[in-house]
Amino acid sequence: MHYLSTRGTAPVLDFRAATLAGLASDGGLYVPAQWPRFSADDIAGLAGLSYAETAARVLAPFVGDALAPAELRQLCGQAYGGFAHAAVAPLVQLDAQHWLLELFHGPTLAFKDVALQLLGLLFERFLADDARALTVIGATSGDTGSAAIAALAGRAGVDIFMLHPRGRISDVQRRQMTTVLSPNVHNIAIEGSFDDAQALVKAMFAAPGFADRFALSAVNSINWARLAAQIVYYFYAAVRLGAPARPIAFSVPTGNFGDVYAGYVAAQMGLPVARLIVATNENDILHRAFATGHYAAGEVVPTQAPSMDIQVSSNFERLLFDLNDRDGAATAAQMASFDRDRRLALSPAQRARAALFASARIDGAVMAQAMRWAWDEAGMLIDPHTAIGLAAARGAAGIDAPIVTLATAHPAKFRDAVERATGRRPPLPARLGDLFAREERCATLPATLSAVTDYIAARARAA
Repeated sequence: MHYLSTRGTAPVLDFRAATLAGLASDGGLYVPAQWPRFSADDIAGLAGLSYAETAARVLAPFVGDALAPAELRQLCGQAYGGFAHAAVAPLVQLDAQHWLLELFHGPTLAFKDVALQLLGLLFERFLADDARALTVIGATSGDTGSAAIAALAGRAGVDIFMLHPRGRISDVQRRQMTTVLSPNVHNIAIEGSFDDAQALVKAMFAAPGFADRFALSAVNSINWARLAAQIVYYFYAAVRLGAPARPIAFSVPTGNFGDVYAGYVAAQMGLPVARLIVATNENDILHRAFATGHYAAGEVVPTQAPSMDIQVSSNFERLLFDLNDRDGAATAAQMASFDRDRRLALSPAQRARAALFASARIDGAVMAQAMRWAWDEAGMLIDPHTAIGLAAARGAAGIDAPIVTLATAHPAKFRDAVERATGRRPPLPARLGDLFAREERCATLPATLSAVTDYIAARARAA
């Protein structure tokens, strides 16, 4: 399998090189040169498999010859062997049509663990081939940072620098990052929004001399391997609800578009996906894009679902590439226009090609209603992000299929919001019970490229 950039001019890479690179050198994102296809028999053959074995089968065509099949299975088994639930991603039924896919049984209680536990192992395995140091840089709106740190803390050959917007994530999210004191872990709170942090990460990859000097890589969903691992749970859930014999719809709480884009990839591979519901909060750039054809950034509005407080969704570029018939030059031109004007328009043809997607904007009041409904009607405490997905799912019209809402975080990560909506305060799982007694370590910096690069240069190992 080969990988090419959405902007068309970066070198074509194999899976190993694309994983270590993260962002393409032309500013684009790596995608497979072609989508692998699973037949109905291939999909039916996933029935009854463990999550780790499902992952090995789904990921095999993306990995190609970068790993032997037995080695891929071993890494998947290692990645998911420590999850708190034996199913890794169990399905829970809420009513006749609605289901939750619980993706929060990993070490940091968020769906990002499902991908990053594997990505950390891939980094370590691929770096062992050439014994070089890798500097991993990421931006987080809450969950990516803690999951990436949990996956990479203490890993040989890797330094990780994680940026988060100061004061705009929950106390549990912050402490899950800042209380990890491994020497290769560095937390940076920037004075700005997640979009500012994400822009700084992209700027560092493009900074002359900096990316080469420190062999930069990414753990955000701009990294293809991270996103590929998220494709697996769409297959895992759909097969358990009757695929390939019947289609399944998914509702996905969405900020950076990576999680729902993984569902789009599953559909391109042959999984019968009835609809992908893009569930946004008040930061609704994606809802406006699908509903009106106008992808236009506004000001970030802080909400009780901070992981979705995003106005620039990086992975939308990957979809745009397909909507442009995989024309890298056309995609680069549209992204340049967006970078300049903070808006772009989808053509009627592009909107028609995106017909698999529906979207919804869920405000705080409707989110709280969904949290109360889940508790009163199904006895389930759910976090604000999952509630946004559930509200969008319950409000969707014309879907004659089971609808699976991705439960993206444990409710204990957002205890105050859950308690306000339901009157119940979810306890932290025992493995995190002492989180608020742990020492924190974090630097606070202005949201400027020079401040952040100077900080990293003083602490990272050169390639």
